[in-house]
Amino acid sequence: MHQRLKWLSVISTFGMLSLLIGGALVTKTDSGDGCGASWPLCHGQFFPDEVTPELLIEFSHRLSTGIVFLLIIVLSYWSVKHMGHIRETKILVALSLSFLVLQSLIGAATVIWGQSPFFLALHFGISLISFASVLLLTLLIFEVDKKQHLHRHTIDRKMIFHTYALTIYSYFVIYTGALVRHMEASMICPDWPLCHNERLLPTNGYEWVQMGHRFAAGMVFLWIFYMMLKAVQNYKHIPILYYGWIIAFILVTLQVISGALIVVTQLNLFVTLLHAFFISCLFGLLSYFVFISLKTNENHRLEKDAPFSDGVTFD
Repeated sequence: MHQRLKWLSVISTFGMLSLLIGGALVTKTDSGDGCGASWPLCHGQFFPDEVTPELLIEFSHRLSTGIVFLLIIVLSYWSVKHMGHIRETKILVALSLSFLVLQSLIGAATVIWGQSPFFLALHFGISLISFASVLLLTLLIFEVDKKQHLHRHTIDRKMIFHTYALTIYSYFVIYTGALVRHMEASMICPDWPLCHNERLLPTNGYEWVQMGHRFAAGMVFLWIFYMMLKAVQNYKHIPILYYGWIIAFILVTLQVISGALIVVTQLNLFVTLLHAFFISCLFGLLSYFVFISLKTNENHRLEKDAPFSDGVTFD
C-alpha cells in the first residue's frame, strides 16, 4: 500500500482524536458561546475585535474540525481509489464522513439555536463513531500490506455476543457521561463512589444522573474484567484478543480512576481531558473487536466444509 496513504490515515486518526479532546475542552471551559451565536465565523467576523480565551478555544476547535474534515475527504478518496474492491473500505468511509458532517451540524445548531443537555450529549457520541470509523479504516489500510494471513482460529459465539453487547452498552454509558457534563452535574456529588457518604440514595434528578453514570461505568468495568479473564483463559493463541482485552481492562481502569479524580480534584482540567482521552481509546478498541467479530461471522458463513463447528473462524 502507498506509504503516503498510511501516513495520511495515521494523521487523520490522531486528528479525529484531537477533535474529541478539543470538544471536551470546549465543554469543560464553557467556551461553546465563545464565538457568540454565529457560525462558522466568530461574532460574524473573520477577525473579532475582542479576543477572549473562550473565543480562542472555540474558534480553534472549529478550525481544527475544518482541517480534519479536509484530511478525511482526501483519505476517503484515496482509500476508495486504492482499496475500493474491499467492501469494508466504502462502509468505513461512509461512516467517517457522514458522522463527521453530523457532528459539525449539531455543533452549528447548538451555537445558533441552543439545545437541551440531552441533545448536546449526542455530540460526543457521534464524534466517537466518526473517530472509530477512521481508526478502523487506518487499521484496514495497514492490514492490506500483510502478505500472510493468520492461521484460522475459532472464536466462541458467546465471546462474540459479549463483544457486541458490551460495545453497545459502553456507547450508552458514554452518552450518560456526556449528559453529566452538559447538565453541569459533574460536581453535584461531592463524594466517591457514593454521592454522599452519609446516605445511600440520591435525592434529586442531577444526583440520579451522576450516580446512574457511575453505576453504569462500574458495570462496564466488571464486564471488561470478565472479558479479559475469558481472553486470558481461552485465547492465548490469538494475540489480538489476548493482549487486546488486557489493554481494554487497563484503559477502563484508568477511566474509572480518572473519573474518581475528577471529583477529588474538583474538576481539574487535565484530569477531565484524560477522562475523555481514555474513553475515546477504549471505544476505539472495542470497535476493533466488533470489526474482528463481524469478519469472523462472515468467514463462518463461508466455511462450507465445517458445518458442525461450534465456533466461528477468522484469518
